[in-house]
Amino acid sequence: MSATSGDLLADRRYAWGAGAFKERDFEGAADLFRQVIEIAPEWAPAHLSLGDSLMGLGDRAGAQIAWGHALRLDASGVLGAALKIAALGAGRAPAAAPREYVRALFDEYAPRFDTHLREKLAYRGPELILAAIERACGLRGREFWFDRALDLGCGTGLMADELWKRVDSMNGCDLSPVMIEGALLSGKYSNLRVADVGDYLVSQGEDSSDLVVAADVFVYIGDLEPLFAQSARVIERGGLFAFSVQRAEGAEWSVGADLRYAHSRAYLGRLASKHGFEVAVLDDASTRKDAGVDVPGLVAVLART
Repeated sequence: MSATSGDLLADRRYAWGAGAFKERDFEGAADLFRQVIEIAPEWAPAHLSLGDSLMGLGDRAGAQIAWGHALRLDASGVLGAALKIAALGAGRAPAAAPREYVRALFDEYAPRFDTHLREKLAYRGPELILAAIERACGLRGREFWFDRALDLGCGTGLMADELWKRVDSMNGCDLSPVMIEGALLSGKYSNLRVADVGDYLVSQGEDSSDLVVAADVFVYIGDLEPLFAQSARVIERGGLFAFSVQRAEGAEWSVGADLRYAHSRAYLGRLASKHGFEVAVLDDASTRKDAGVDVPGLVAVLART
């Protein structure tokens, strides 16, 4: 999506609107974004920002309409309008966040990723997953060691920082090229690839790994069934599938106000049973905070039977 409308006057007013929005002057911001739309009616970011401003004013119906226009104009989905609409409960959520949206989000986030996660969000996903894997190994009477591990959505390598002393080799993937650059610097991976996690699993051989991990990755994917199916194919019998999710109540999966997906305990259990996994660990656990409050979540370790 172009960073400019192609009209200098519209761009200037958009910048003013963004400034007003940052100062929480939602009424002023909405007025400026409407002016931008008058000048450049086919520019999706203006519609998206108008929706954000109307949401700030409590106008959910107006926000939905504005985001709907943004969705129509943004063929790639990079702006995430579909997720915003789904978070309103105004339509079925997409099966996953658009790839371009996730890639852009993390390319921009990468330079401050580790610091922001650890210091601002008190992120502790890798530590919780490592502890759950160790417990699962103890419960199943297997050595806490793995020959071939896959790190799905590896980011800059925070999961590898925790796990690398327990694996012979670790490969990883991430949609964001900038994140992969950070993971390369960690020196803890045998191979890294810029790829969608689903495509990456499809490319792996049958029974080719004894551990697959996904730390804070499924919050960008709603329908996990294809990933469970591919993980079951890739993980050898006795191997483990470990991951974290945000916890949903009732629905199998849904999109929250934070534009992240949440999954229910029952949904994970059903998928595990269907795809030849036994639940070794499925614990309530919060991997991060939002506005200083723990975000409800689950940490799971499934064993391939």
